[in-house]
Amino acid sequence: MFTLGVDRAHLYAHPERALGPQEAQRYRNAVGQRARGVPAQYITGHQEFWGLDLIVTPAVLIPRPETEHVVETVLELLSPGSENREPEARSRIVDVGTGSGCIALALAKQLPQAEIFATDVSAAALEMARANAARLQFDSRVHFREADLLQGFDPGSVDLIVSNPPYVGDSEADQVQLEVRKFEPRHAVFAGPRGTEVIERLIPQAQAALKPGGWLVMEISGTIAEDVRKLLAGWNRVRIKADLQSIPRVALARK
Repeated sequence: MFTLGVDRAHLYAHPERALGPQEAQRYRNAVGQRARGVPAQYITGHQEFWGLDLIVTPAVLIPRPETEHVVETVLELLSPGSENREPEARSRIVDVGTGSGCIALALAKQLPQAEIFATDVSAAALEMARANAARLQFDSRVHFREADLLQGFDPGSVDLIVSNPPYVGDSEADQVQLEVRKFEPRHAVFAGPRGTEVIERLIPQAQAALKPGGWLVMEISGTIAEDVRKLLAGWNRVRIKADLQSIPRVALARK
């Protein structure tokens, strides 16, 4: 599909199609990269997330299905039947560490009246997120800022903060897939020796930026789940939600 630039249906409908010399070379190059461990998404330049076709490069973390649990959690909190619901027209949401823009753009798709901001400390990542927003025609809906976490947001100005921060500890490096360690941006994967270093900075900043009753939603791992629960002491309605493999995946708490 990648070599020929066709969809799956076309590929199966034309089994007689023979590769030309340039196509064959392109295919061999792609297979060679994959054999060296380069993620398929970086080879093709695309990854699907929440039904959106996103461009990805080695400047950003590859969006993963587990992160869709974060989007689901936010939508549950803002759903019409939720006691936590803020009127959507007033919902001001910040996606911290947006990377490819996957969370912010998924929320833009689902919450057309919300005001959505996306921050990242990496200029290269923001460039990719902006490109994805433009391709998907959400560039007028999502406001991008180059910032360290919540830098620049006024106290008590945000309804909901969502983030997929780095949460892997340096001591866990040997448990991370080799292709992740070799090819994905290290600063988007590893937080420091313990894995909670970025979250430790994010939580007090979120406490300051959120309106009373606002929510913080973060992707985490089972390794740090109890540490995160302790860091959220003093917040209301702290919960840790598991993913489909019963691994703690989403932490949420209300100011």
